[in-house]
Amino acid sequence: MMYWIVFAFFTTAETLTDIILSWFPFYFELKIAFVIWLLSPYTKGSSVLYRKFVHPTLSNKEKEIDEYITQARDKSYETMMRVGKRGLNLAANAAVTAAAKGVLSEKLRSFSMQDLTLIRDEDTLAKQTRPPVNRPTRAHSLPQLLPVTSVRARRNV
Repeated sequence: MMYWIVFAFFTTAETLTDIILSWFPFYFELKIAFVIWLLSPYTKGSSVLYRKFVHPTLSNKEKEIDEYITQARDKSYETMMRVGKRGLNLAANAAVTAAAKGVLSEKLRSFSMQDLTLIRDEDTLAKQTRPPVNRPTRAHSLPQLLPVTSVRARRNV
């Protein structure tokens, strides 16, 4: 956990130092060496930085941090309630407007047993009134052949 906290601070500082110090010779090589020093179990660089700098600072500011967390929680709850109420009001207004226009009455039709029997009767009626479809059979799909007449029959004509 110590490594990740120190690495988060390093990443934050890195965004600024990349802009300012990227022209410095061997800057990127030094960054890589620093990350290896942080990661190495032999040097325990992240533990050293955490114990010397991060932990004392967090301990001194613990009450202030807790107050900020409490304020953020309260404000976020209030914001979510306000946004939720607005969303529900907008949805209710949209539903009332749509119902007034008659859009919802078609979309939200109830399917009672009577409605289902009406749908079945409509389907049966549609099948009965539909003209039959002529599907070609094999005989119809073959080309029409002319009757073969013998050569003699042609001469006699």
